[in-house]
Amino acid sequence: MTVTALLFASYADAVGRRNVPLELPDGATVRDAVAEVRRLPGGDSLPQHPLVAVNESYADAGHVLQRGDELALIPPVAGG
Repeated sequence: MTVTALLFASYADAVGRRNVPLELPDGATVRDAVAEVRRLPGGDSLPQHPLVAVNESYADAGHVLQRGDELALIPPVAGG
């Protein structure tokens, strides 16, 4: 199945792309998708457990993905 990883700010800079299509087996989880992103050139600088949203709702590492899902990897945000 194909899901799309959306990368923002420092994560997009590290990987060199904002959108990454991922081919994953049926039953793959957020954890599996993050591992695939971390295998990309530059991806090893991303944390093993980033904040993640699936289809605009926060999701944990065990969330099972479905074909066509959008997985957003959200970097830390500083502000005041």
